[in-house]
Amino acid sequence: MRIGLYPGTFDPVTLGHLDIVRRATALVDRLVIGVAINRDKGPLFSVEDRAAMIEAECAGLGAEHGAQVVVHPFENLLVDCARDVGATIIVRGLRAVADFEYEFQMVGMNRHLDPGIETVFLMADAQHQAIASRLVKEIARLGGDVGAFVSPAVRDALVARFGGAGGGRG
Repeated sequence: MRIGLYPGTFDPVTLGHLDIVRRATALVDRLVIGVAINRDKGPLFSVEDRAAMIEAECAGLGAEHGAQVVVHPFENLLVDCARDVGATIIVRGLRAVADFEYEFQMVGMNRHLDPGIETVFLMADAQHQAIASRLVKEIARLGGDVGAFVSPAVRDALVARFGGAGGGRG
């Protein structure tokens, strides 16, 4: 069984993330979405909320390729998380050249820590390349419409979190 790990903070999960999940399920039999408990980033949503959002958004995404999709919160090293879930592949999404530089460093470190774990990069679909969770939160906080970047359920969660902002202005 090929098991892949797609790690991230997913604060919140975007349409770009979901595109990577859908496409990654063609590469593995089981895709574990690792929700990082990264306290340093000061997430807007709790790890429980993020995990629940991802579970709801990913329900059925693996069916197209016969892959199982599961959510797994983690707070340890990425390679340790991969070992914990039995993953031999780490899936990473790339949006732009700037992402590659950081990811290149991460791959080198992870390979040093565990040469048996391979990293696979998937380019974000062109329509999702500009989407970043950080920007989505900023747009929602300032009352902009984030409907083009996240699902309706995530949009609603952002609107609720920011007290009515995030739905756009008619």
